[in-house]
Amino acid sequence: MTKYREILRLTALGLSLRNIEKSLHVSQHTIIKVQRRAKELSLFWPLDEKLTEAELCKLMFPKEATRQKTKKMPDFSYIRSELMRNGVNRKLLWTEYLEECRRSGDEPLMYSQFCYHIQQDEQKRRATMHIPRKPGEQIEVDWTGDPAHLTDPYTGEIIDAYIFIGVMTYSQYTYAEAFIDEKQRSWITAHIHMYEFFGGVTPILVPDNAPTATNRKQSDRYEPVLIRSHEELAQHYNTAIIPARVRTPKDKPNAEGNVGHIYTWITAALRDEQFFSISELNEAIRTKLKSYNAARFEKKEGSRQSLFLEEEKPLLMPLPATRYELAEHRTATVHFNYHIAVDRMYYSVPYQYIRDKVDVRITDTVIEIFKDHQRIASHKRLYGRPGQYSTVLSHMPPDHQKYLEWNGDRFRKWAETVGINTYKVVDGILASGQVEQQTYRSCMGLLKLSERKSPAILEAACGKALRYSNKPSYKSIKSIIAYG
Repeated sequence: MTKYREILRLTALGLSLRNIEKSLHVSQHTIIKVQRRAKELSLFWPLDEKLTEAELCKLMFPKEATRQKTKKMPDFSYIRSELMRNGVNRKLLWTEYLEECRRSGDEPLMYSQFCYHIQQDEQKRRATMHIPRKPGEQIEVDWTGDPAHLTDPYTGEIIDAYIFIGVMTYSQYTYAEAFIDEKQRSWITAHIHMYEFFGGVTPILVPDNAPTATNRKQSDRYEPVLIRSHEELAQHYNTAIIPARVRTPKDKPNAEGNVGHIYTWITAALRDEQFFSISELNEAIRTKLKSYNAARFEKKEGSRQSLFLEEEKPLLMPLPATRYELAEHRTATVHFNYHIAVDRMYYSVPYQYIRDKVDVRITDTVIEIFKDHQRIASHKRLYGRPGQYSTVLSHMPPDHQKYLEWNGDRFRKWAETVGINTYKVVDGILASGQVEQQTYRSCMGLLKLSERKSPAILEAACGKALRYSNKPSYKSIKSIIAYG
């Protein structure tokens, strides 16, 4: 489905058609059509959060709201390698491509379209050009290839530390920070700290095609698919992410070039110093980074810092009011008790979703549960003793809700309306448990017997049971009624 919300969001940011196309991988024709239709309907960003993508599609293009099959694109890398073999031509490869589409049930391209896309792929691979950047337009981010080193203060073991860098494309003003790993939490945290260091946000962010940024299984060379948390980060900071292509350093030349500079100015300069913690290393990095940004250019006036402060920082978009909170995404199955398990804690979901698979968004404070991209439940995250439950009353089936509405006083009042014998039995049952709530099920059972038979029959059965015991059980009452 076309990302209508994202097209409108990036349009509101003032991005060009080309940059929106590169970020969302939709044609300029589609972008123009969405922009024109939104203007006709007076739809402007920000949109109502309750307006889903499907509803927006139906509102803007009713005829296209039904799901359309997308045509399968050929594997360009395979085609390039096959065309180099003797006797292999485009017609043969197209015939094989048609057969592959037939087996997979995908809609194929016509031969003219097939050839056109191959030609476009070849042109993209050959073409290189210098693209001048505007001040405050873009940040490039990457991990440096060579790690710094920490020393374990107890064992003396040498531990690698990985350095993240973010570069303002226009001024080359740079941010750097070391992390103990290159995992997703470190990657997202680095972006948060970087934006705070720059004091603002650019409309475009160009990351490396790393597994912490893009989903390698779903991406290809020209259509990278972002990791969910990275996409959420972009939405929180209202920026567009345009990942560099795999093994294409020219897509982010400033970050690639500054990797070597950072290695010389920081990693190599600190090679003879010993650090026992990541905080010690980052303190030394900040000192070196300050000198690096303040160093004067060799072939032009000023420094990275002066160029950034004078020409770029005034053009940055402001930081959001709150920091982005890193979220983990999982899938879960709703149990028969209409709860899902997250780290040995249990959170309720509307009972209609029992046995369904749902998406779970987990932060340090909140658990959010989604079905088909719609949020169906939200809970404060539980900590402490495993096995705790967070249950919302409206998520329960009606009969379960009714059960929860009862308590000891209400059971006693109901028993009084039936008769003195029933009251004595209910009062005895409620007093028999260590915790009163343990006896509610038995009292509810007596209430159900009253509904299925009659209050008079229940009262008579309770009177008979009291002749044999001062505290008869629910089972004994049930047996007396069953045997008449």
